[in-house]
Amino acid sequence: MRAGLIQTCAGDVPAENLAQTSALIREAAAEGAQLCLTPEVTNIVTFSRRLQAEILRTEDEDPSLAAYRDLAAELGRWLLIGSLALKAEDDPGQARPRFVNRSFLIDASGGIVARYDKIHMFDVEVGEGESYRESAAYRPGERAVVADTPWGRIGMTICYDLRFPALYRALAEAGAEILTIPSAFTRPTGAAHWHALLRARAIETGCFVLAPASTGEHPVIAAAGGRVRQTYGHALAVDPWGAILSDSGESVGASLVDLDLSEVAKTRARIPSLANARGFAAP
Repeated sequence: MRAGLIQTCAGDVPAENLAQTSALIREAAAEGAQLCLTPEVTNIVTFSRRLQAEILRTEDEDPSLAAYRDLAAELGRWLLIGSLALKAEDDPGQARPRFVNRSFLIDASGGIVARYDKIHMFDVEVGEGESYRESAAYRPGERAVVADTPWGRIGMTICYDLRFPALYRALAEAGAEILTIPSAFTRPTGAAHWHALLRARAIETGCFVLAPASTGEHPVIAAAGGRVRQTYGHALAVDPWGAILSDSGESVGASLVDLDLSEVAKTRARIPSLANARGFAAP
């Protein structure tokens, strides 16, 4: 199969983000991509919870999701929309709106094959005044997701999930051959950990890893308070042996990579760590 990894620099105007991302999907499709993958929070990057409360919609009402479904059907291509920031459908008793960070797998007719809500919330102190509290506004997911495609089974995750290897082992044990890790990694953590963690997840599971990414200094205006949002880029494709097949660097664009899914079984036969795992007593 041929995959197209989309690398974008989204801001806080969803219509502009949709135009940028759609153009890159069309570019990848024109070069033969059968599955195009976009980064985390494809529809909006913002520091403002007020802006999110004003403009985010539920899944059924979201114009970006509707547009991507139409685009998939028009192009006859599968899309992995890395994630969309959406209003939670049902969150009674909350004083403030709650959101979900949701990934969508869309088939070539525009149908939603699978959806996944990010399980692990990004609550961290990166350093030098850069901190994030995703759980303050987002409702975490509770269910791991594996979905069937014409090429193989895909295990869906999002960004900070990358640091929790038990999730990826569970996806591999459930039959995943490709792991998707759409992300908006910060620059400090990306420079330190991005390549190492993605290669580790591929090696541990014997899966292909596809990680579309955000990059650059994001045009975030609303209530930024002087803060600058920067992401690391380097959308990666990694094979089951841990070799990097494609690295998009720091530029906005679409990178094409060809995957031979038979390599999954071959790699797992060489080092059958999934089959060799044993239970043990905790210390």
